[in-house]
Amino acid sequence: MNHKRKSLKTYLMLWSTQSLSGLGSAMTSYALVLWLYQQSGSALETALLSICSYAPYVLMSIFAGALSDRWNKKRTMLVCDLLAAVSTVGVLVLLKNGLLMPWHMYVLNAINGLMNTVQQPASDVAATLLVPKEYYQKTSGLRSFSSSLNGILHPVIASTLFAFYGMDLVIAVDLATFAVAFVVLLLFIRIPEMPQEEKPKEKLLDAAKVGLKWLRANPLILDLILFLAFINLVASAYNAALPAMLLSRENGGETVLGTVNAVTGIASLAGGLIVTLLPTPKDRVRVICLSLLFSMSTENFFLAFGRTPLLWCIGAVLGWLAIPLMNANMDVIFRSTIPTDMQGRVFSCRNTLQFFTIPVGYFLGGLLVDQVFEPLMAAQTGGVLVSLFGTGKGSGAAVLFSVLAVMGVAVCLIFYGILRKFKWVEPVTSSKTTR
Repeated sequence: MNHKRKSLKTYLMLWSTQSLSGLGSAMTSYALVLWLYQQSGSALETALLSICSYAPYVLMSIFAGALSDRWNKKRTMLVCDLLAAVSTVGVLVLLKNGLLMPWHMYVLNAINGLMNTVQQPASDVAATLLVPKEYYQKTSGLRSFSSSLNGILHPVIASTLFAFYGMDLVIAVDLATFAVAFVVLLLFIRIPEMPQEEKPKEKLLDAAKVGLKWLRANPLILDLILFLAFINLVASAYNAALPAMLLSRENGGETVLGTVNAVTGIASLAGGLIVTLLPTPKDRVRVICLSLLFSMSTENFFLAFGRTPLLWCIGAVLGWLAIPLMNANMDVIFRSTIPTDMQGRVFSCRNTLQFFTIPVGYFLGGLLVDQVFEPLMAAQTGGVLVSLFGTGKGSGAAVLFSVLAVMGVAVCLIFYGILRKFKWVEPVTSSKTTR
């Protein structure tokens, strides 16, 4: 019991400092978008920052896990953090000398994205090695909590520092949070070795194939990943359409968009806290399906048919409150089912399969708004569509939200039918009792 408490204490120290560093990194990314938009006035150029950060994650995740399984987890995390910090220093140096160009930022963002791609599976496995199984759900709730809190805080803090003190202070805060996390990981965190004597000796491509082979042999995990891939397709189309609607609606604008995003973060934060207090569910697969069904069947309909910020905010709460519950139960199933020495490779295959639909969804969402639904609504002079979705710019995006709502519900019901045949059994954790 003392060993478990010590291991959990070590994880909490790692989680808190890494979350702090994540906040600093998110602040820099947000401020870079503000800086580049001020310089160029181009939405495409600023969007490319995110694309360059995300592309390595989608393309290289399947190989990153194989590398992670071979390498020492702590050393991998330290090197990735250090290289990401060096790229941030590179931005600062170029900026101070008046040499910073958009292509510099794209390259540096791609480096950061690659480091995150390699670091994440190492971090995931480190959490499995440090956290006792009976605490998987609660620690997953903590991760959701910190992610949601960072989502609320980083645009507020970054905007304030950028407006009053410029890019220099934002980057300085980022580097300070990195230094704290780096020193704590280097000096105070001991991550246990993998429970195997020999490291994987496969070639890189063969090691990645091992992860895919394991998934094919475990249909429950594979079907859950495919379920999330379809949900991500719908969710990313939602993300593409949200600014187009809220910035254009009669009762919308930048303040309303910021408010809805903040409410989304608050709902996720509350959901993460709730997860840490809930007892172990009897059927985790059913909880995952019902959580996503609740989310998909509420928020998109509120956005489609609502005309006021209050209704949009209510939709945001209903849509995001249950997401941490889904994430926590998914996390427990994955960590308890996938062998520890396979998790790096399997998690990386999961990342590629589960997240490749996100850029597709962004593209389709923007295309449908601009080329299909906005022209459709602009041609309406009355009738059912006008009465349901209103008129003017933004009404086409509202139509898309209604389509996404139906798609989301359909995906949830189809996969619920597929997944209900699986009976996942909660692993029994041994514990000593006293009388």
